[in-house]
Amino acid sequence: MRYMIIIKATADSERGAMPEDKLVAAMADYHEQLAKAGVLLDASGLQPTSKGWRIQYSEGERRVVDGPFAETKELIAGYTLIQVRSRQEALEWTRRFPAPHGNGADCEIEVRQVYELEDLPPSDGLDKFRALSVGTVAAQ
Repeated sequence: MRYMIIIKATADSERGAMPEDKLVAAMADYHEQLAKAGVLLDASGLQPTSKGWRIQYSEGERRVVDGPFAETKELIAGYTLIQVRSRQEALEWTRRFPAPHGNGADCEIEVRQVYELEDLPPSDGLDKFRALSVGTVAAQ
């Protein structure tokens, strides 16, 4: 089972403020523990939405909307992707996640299970994804 740990953005992260060295060290230690346990798949911080864009679909048309985006509490500042054996194991790991924006700073992380190809009904489109080795679980 794969889970994405989503770090919610703050006004500071949206301004591009870099974390303190102490926080970077705590995050490195945590991710090293994930790696040693063999559950870490990927992790990274995201640049502010001022450097991004969205594609909006409406009435059959696509429109590009450049950032920044206003609702900071709905934005993502970073993520960690893990592969574990159970929801309980994912919960145990996420309870150990360092405070993403430093101790004392208000913040939250959200955890979501990733759909695996096996979760979806058979289709030609799904077969194309399988051929690309996209959305598959690596053996543990």
